[in-house]
Amino acid sequence: MTFTDDDVAQLYDLTNPWAAEQWPGDRFYHALVMAAGSVLDVGCGTGQMLHEARTRGHRGRLAGIDPDVAALRRARRREDVEWVEGKAADIRPHREFDLATMTSHAFQCLLSDEEIRLSLAAIRGALRNGGRFAFETRHPQARAWEQWAVGDSGDIAFSDGRVLRMRYRVEARGDIVELIEVTALADGTVLREDTGSLRFLDVEPLNAFLAEAGFEIEAQYGDWSHGPITLESKEIVTIARAA
Repeated sequence: MTFTDDDVAQLYDLTNPWAAEQWPGDRFYHALVMAAGSVLDVGCGTGQMLHEARTRGHRGRLAGIDPDVAALRRARRREDVEWVEGKAADIRPHREFDLATMTSHAFQCLLSDEEIRLSLAAIRGALRNGGRFAFETRHPQARAWEQWAVGDSGDIAFSDGRVLRMRYRVEARGDIVELIEVTALADGTVLREDTGSLRFLDVEPLNAFLAEAGFEIEAQYGDWSHGPITLESKEIVTIARAA
């Protein structure tokens, strides 16, 4: 029984619906997007954030870039947004956007120092002087990966009638966490396993990379309610300005 890349993209939307009224993180980004004249969503995935912005009346330029072809197929169901296949480092430096975003912890997919440097340089090059880059990364002190390996997702009703469950196997090595996402039927039959890695940067090295790329920290929060970063924070939510 197959479970395709297109199925994975659909499952992502089922398990991570964009809802600014319900989720504080979605509300945080929605406000920024709606206030910006032009927006580039880096790692846009299935495009839910930009779809919603257009539906809610955003009239400016909206563009998304992502290397996942199946996710972009879902994004391209809406044709009044620009969709580009590629990684963050592939962005052309035209200095034409007011706001760049990386939502859903996409920044953590940048693993090496070189990849972070190239990606930040490209994002800076896409922004006008004074433009803003908003993104979040999980604070390493919260050790989120320890919870991912506990239990499974519970039943997920898929569009074709199948009942699915998801679980993770994880291994932390320094600031890199390697994970295998297992998608299975409710009876335990494994449909596919997807391997990936995430990098957990602390505040100081993260801000050093931003400064090196020509960004100044405008604001940095430990939660989606604009609270400060504390010893209990689970997130590092950053708005950086292109200097």
